[in-house]
Amino acid sequence: QVQLVESGGGLVQAGESLRLSCAASERTFSSYIMGWFRQAPGKEREFVSYIGWSGGITDYAESVKGRFTISRDNAKNTVYLRMNSLKPEDTAVYRCAAGRSYTRWANDYTTWGQGTQVTVSS
Repeated sequence: QVQLVESGGGLVQAGESLRLSCAASERTFSSYIMGWFRQAPGKEREFVSYIGWSGGITDYAESVKGRFTISRDNAKNTVYLRMNSLKPEDTAVYRCAAGRSYTRWANDYTTWGQGTQVTVSS
């Protein structure tokens, strides 16, 4: 089973940018649909984005559309989330996930990383 490790989180000010990375352990990475989710303290887990096998299909939550960009490099077994114009409400633990379906539904993703903290100060 693929294992996922996120990195790139940190503390930034509103309006700044971060790029999260999610490295996978398997060469079969390219066969997975990869998603990013986030969870803020006291809130439900929230879909952020997903990307298809080749990167040609992407989807974004309305709250991040136009600010965040998901991409992947199958040669490096890595998926990225570029986050621009960050807002305090983007503060959360961000987790990547691997699945077999194009879906915003977290339960359809079978493998999860541990997460990386993103904190945006105002």
